[in-house]
Amino acid sequence: MTQPVPEQVDNTKSSTTDDLQPNNKAVKREERQKQSTKVEIALTGSEREAVDEHGSLSSLTVYSIILREGQEELQRPLLSLWWSGIAAGIGISSSVLAEGIIRSNLGSDHPYLSLIESLGYTFGFVLVILARLQLFTENTITVVLPLLASTTQRRLVCTARLWAVVLAANFVGTLFTAAIFVHGSVLTEEILSAVLQISRHVAELTPAETLMRGIPAGFFIAVLVWMLPSAKGSEVLVIIMFTWLIAAGGFTHVIAGSNEIFSLVVNGEMNMFTALSHHIGPMLLGNIIGGTGLFAMLAYGQVREEM
Repeated sequence: MTQPVPEQVDNTKSSTTDDLQPNNKAVKREERQKQSTKVEIALTGSEREAVDEHGSLSSLTVYSIILREGQEELQRPLLSLWWSGIAAGIGISSSVLAEGIIRSNLGSDHPYLSLIESLGYTFGFVLVILARLQLFTENTITVVLPLLASTTQRRLVCTARLWAVVLAANFVGTLFTAAIFVHGSVLTEEILSAVLQISRHVAELTPAETLMRGIPAGFFIAVLVWMLPSAKGSEVLVIIMFTWLIAAGGFTHVIAGSNEIFSLVVNGEMNMFTALSHHIGPMLLGNIIGGTGLFAMLAYGQVREEM
């Protein structure tokens, strides 16, 4: 597999921090930040430092962090993205596995099954995000921000190539895991039955319902990515909170959902064409609309005039 040629850095905007010169907007923000309130005037130097340390990251700071991460991802070799994407597909499948384990132990008639079972859905996302694996839905904002900042044909091609490689790799991982679940004799009959029951519930949605439920899921994943730089020490809690909301709300995530749909395919309950056209395709479109079409655009819009 060929490797992408790293994007050329614009020499008029030096790549080193030492050479970067603040523009007028940056100078104005710095002046605003230096202005002290009436209360701060009465504080000691160490108390002022404590106030600064407890201040939250600005939107522009968060944008810059994610922008840099996106630029780094765009310059990674395709082979690295491929194997990381496969690992992410395998890892995210633990969400469905955890849900199946909880359902098989609580029973399908438990009054709060959906709320409790949804906690299992968070396992795969904690694993994938903290392990820094390539999950397609994270890239609906991470590599899109560099594209919005500099919309060139080269960057558009690099973004599309990364999306294609990571998405395909994620699907390989979830398909492989689905085959192991169904035919690998690694799950008890009770757990496998619960996994298939969960999968059939997802497959009951029409393509239109699947697409519409994919929009909030894509939006929440993008929000999650945006919040992580400000959530130092609380990353796990933030991941659990938003991914539990996706599961409890019945929203559809294309990578986790593909494991559910592929489980039905390898079990002989659905053909691959129907899986892709009626379920995975609409999930994908919904996640892109929610992650890129809504949140990424809004995130860029709120900082555009400050740059």
